Amino acid sequence: MNSHGRRTESPSLQPVTDAELVASIAGGNAAAFETVMRRNNRLLFRTVRSILKDDAEAEDALQETYLQAYRALGRFRADSKLSTWLVRIAVNEALGRLRRRKSGEVIPLDAAMEAAGPETEAWMQQDPGAQPENLALRAEMRRQIEARIDALPDAFRIVFMLRAVEELSVAETAAALDIPEATVRSRFFRARSLMREGLSREVDQAVDSAFSFAGARCDRIVAQVMAKIAGSGERPRS
Repeated sequence: MNSHGRRTESPSLQPVTDAELVASIAGGNAAAFETVMRRNNRLLFRTVRSILKDDAEAEDALQETYLQAYRALGRFRADSKLSTWLVRIAVNEALGRLRRRKSGEVIPLDAAMEAAGPETEAWMQQDPGAQPENLALRAEMRRQIEARIDALPDAFRIVFMLRAVEELSVAETAAALDIPEATVRSRFFRARSLMREGLSREVDQAVDSAFSFAGARCDRIVAQVMAKIAGSGERPRS
């Protein structure tokens, strides 16, 4: 309480800026780095997951990202956001893993993908997987959205993840990926279009099969009606 009887917040509970966190870590406060990780875990996991498309490998990449960041913390400059700096490290780590997975094949994140080629369009035809009937509608929809995000072309996928899922601004996304803002806008626009087309296709297919009468239900009704006809002995009337 202060002299006026009002409760005052402890300074330790006040928000800590990026610069203060970095200074604290450099001064030997390991707990401050835990704060950094908790603040950025979701953003960085989604970033590396959008590149690697594998949960387990994304977790490994995230851990390595933090280790690299910790070792290089002295090179961080407060003129940029700490989260932006971390995203750059995460992207480089994920792309390095992707190149090693591809046996040395170079995977340029900023490859030109303005025109929709066969590979870009083919993803819409892919079946994102079986739809377990025991899942709740919301969980099933989330699974479908995640599958469609995974199916986006590489350059579009990470922009969509940062802009739509993590809600970074155009400027923040451009800074994190080191690409022009105009490129961010065009790729995000195309990614949203591809997502809408793919999900719309799935909705159309689901509507077409709604209240389906084929298969077991059809066989059951036919058998029941034929059994009743046979049991009644009736014939069609003229």
